[in-house]
Amino acid sequence: MKAINVVAAAVAGAALLVAAGPATEASADRYWSKKVKCEESDPEGRVIPTRYGNGDLGWSHFSGKHNIRKCRVVNAALAGKVDRKNGGRLGYYGVARNGRRMVKIVVIVQYARRTADGEYDAGKGQKIGVITAYCKGVTKCPDWVNA
Repeated sequence: MKAINVVAAAVAGAALLVAAGPATEASADRYWSKKVKCEESDPEGRVIPTRYGNGDLGWSHFSGKHNIRKCRVVNAALAGKVDRKNGGRLGYYGVARNGRRMVKIVVIVQYARRTADGEYDAGKGQKIGVITAYCKGVTKCPDWVNA
């Protein structure tokens, strides 16, 4: 009787696999808006888009989570030299000032068609662009950064 149960379980498992069909790659279906919100060129001639994205990357990610709500904040950092480079991942650092107040801005860019984890694809001939932007040392940028 034990052998019958094992065989029946194996047949049932095989039937489930056949019914489910082949596994699909989830990363290819990941939704994000590729529409460009703003764009800036760095001194080396890279044209870097800031796409609307989604909750994981792009404008939709950092405008809420990190309170950067003006393109000029991101573009000011991108207009400077690359401060950190790791393959297609670029880091740009800037500073926002308001009187005596100052905060460092960090902008992370994926200058490649796909993200490093393969989750997102900008399309043929396109770059992912800005992944995130934030104020260093704080969870959210102060409101005056967007003034």
